[in-house]
Amino acid sequence: MSSNKKVPATTNDAGIRVQSEEHSLTVGRDGPIVLHDHYLLEQMANFNRERIPERQPHAKGGGAFGHFEVTADVSKYTKAKVFQPGAKSDVLIRFSTVAGERGSPDTWRDPRGFSVKMYTEEGNFDMVGNNTPIFFIRDPIKFQQFIRSQKRRADNDMRDHDMQWDFWTLSPESAHQVTYLMGDRGIPKSWREMNGYSSHTYSLVNEAGEMFWVKFHFHTDQGDGNAYLSQEEADKLAGTDGDYHRRDLFNAIRDGNHPSWTLKWQIMPYEEAKTYRINPFDLTKVWPHDDYPLIEVGRMVLDRNPTDFHTEIEQAAFEPNNMVPGIGLSPDKMLLARGFSYADAHRARLGVNYKQIPVNKPKSPVHSYSKDGAMRVENVSDPVYAPNSYGGPSAQPVEGEAGLWHADGDMVRQAYRLREDDDDWSQARALIREVMDEAARKRLVSNVVGHLCDGVSEKVLQRAFEYWRNIDEETGDRIEKGVRDKLGGKSDAPGLASAESIGGQDAAE
Repeated sequence: MSSNKKVPATTNDAGIRVQSEEHSLTVGRDGPIVLHDHYLLEQMANFNRERIPERQPHAKGGGAFGHFEVTADVSKYTKAKVFQPGAKSDVLIRFSTVAGERGSPDTWRDPRGFSVKMYTEEGNFDMVGNNTPIFFIRDPIKFQQFIRSQKRRADNDMRDHDMQWDFWTLSPESAHQVTYLMGDRGIPKSWREMNGYSSHTYSLVNEAGEMFWVKFHFHTDQGDGNAYLSQEEADKLAGTDGDYHRRDLFNAIRDGNHPSWTLKWQIMPYEEAKTYRINPFDLTKVWPHDDYPLIEVGRMVLDRNPTDFHTEIEQAAFEPNNMVPGIGLSPDKMLLARGFSYADAHRARLGVNYKQIPVNKPKSPVHSYSKDGAMRVENVSDPVYAPNSYGGPSAQPVEGEAGLWHADGDMVRQAYRLREDDDDWSQARALIREVMDEAARKRLVSNVVGHLCDGVSEKVLQRAFEYWRNIDEETGDRIEKGVRDKLGGKSDAPGLASAESIGGQDAAE
């Protein structure tokens, strides 16, 4: 396919040409993202303000309160008081879907959010995760575009499978998560029966100043974490009980059936990350348990429902930048960007003083220089600036700050440096071949076929078949046969646009 029509260059909102839509500006290939990547910040800030007042992604959800108690000794990995032996903290957890609006059904095929807020004596610690250990993309500059591809079209305001597969098939790093999504975990039976993961890699620092890398795994105690709804069951519930998951959690806690999860960690020594065979900070990858086995940390129990859903759940604000001493961020580019994006989204949605809303207010003392702004309810007192000589609070650095790692190199817009086993297909292939049994593989194929037969254009179908063959050739062949049989050999989808209207050529061709 060819065309004389020239594709225009992407610009920012000031009309200035954008350097990359794939890679954020970092210090070296594996280094931290810099603050003066203006296009990245513009994309995130604009995206955070697109919807008022519901959350942009994760709008539909529910949650409950409870407690977390440490049941093992992991003090050799972190000095965080919340994870010292026997420590107990109050918690809030919110479950959600990603793409749907506040009134959407709980049982649509979608990843589930799994966000935990621990009210510790050193401040709030938030883990903002999902029910899968990986994600669709690895660079935050693509996040806004990814979410828009899962949301609604501009012309008819309807969700569109062609849009979704167009993005996925042009983003091969999505293969691992899409395989999870189209499998059984794409529609969990209930929030109580699903696992939760940090997905991201975080850093830990112990009292001796030693640093470790860590992934969080909350394993449900209500089964093995694999309980699911079939597509048929989910479709029926979407039309008969759109609040099915929310109702299940609320009623279980009301009736004294308090769900619980066991927190486990995967720990990677700091130096091993430098030479490990996959990039340990790539959000599309898991760490094999054979290399880094799970160790028990503690147990979380939910035992109290909200009494005012709006004030306690809808206004709850989780943010990955809420780190207590002993826990920090990592070179994960997605996590670094979320450290800005979430807090900025809360300021846009709830107001600059959102941390004074009781559900977000820490139970530890607050001594900050924040001042004024809409909806401020906490009084300030002079001095309101720093440094000062009038007895105001002063910074008192803690030895061994987490989240500080060595980085050097030129500022570049490039992907992570590839390692021995870094590719976009092998872990998704292992999920199909080594984790799923034949019955699960058949359900995966059926789910994908049904999804592709709902409005996906022929050109995107072709890429989708190749996408699945890259993951697993047999699975790809079965998917194409299923689609062709169901559609009678052709697609009935109009797609987002004709070949003529987009210049007659795909970016992938």
